[in-house]
Amino acid sequence: MNEFANILREMNLEFFTNGKHKITAKKLFESNDKVFWDVRNNEEVESVTFPLKFQAKYIHIPTNEIPNRLLEIPRDRITGIFCSAGIRASIVFAFLRANGFNNVRILVGGYEALLNELKPGEIWKYAK
Repeated sequence: MNEFANILREMNLEFFTNGKHKITAKKLFESNDKVFWDVRNNEEVESVTFPLKFQAKYIHIPTNEIPNRLLEIPRDRITGIFCSAGIRASIVFAFLRANGFNNVRILVGGYEALLNELKPGEIWKYAK
């Protein structure tokens, strides 16, 4: 509990105004060591799936499975967490920060923003 409290203490106005908790899909695509992490539940993923097979790592670990699957989450890569509305991504972000993950970010705009970056013209830029 103390570690979580310490992480929350670090999340002051300076932390949030520097944007250290968020990353855009565009910026994440431009990064060399990137991971797109989908925390939506299995039913959501079955209905909408993202083709992130080019120059990007994609993982799907639903929010409720994270405590049991921490070893699957890369610590050395910039990881953009997303869900449908951003609430679960925010919860997961705080949980991971409390567990020593410093390279995690909330993907700004969630999967809707990600879909905008997956339009044919944008995909062509990243696939080159």
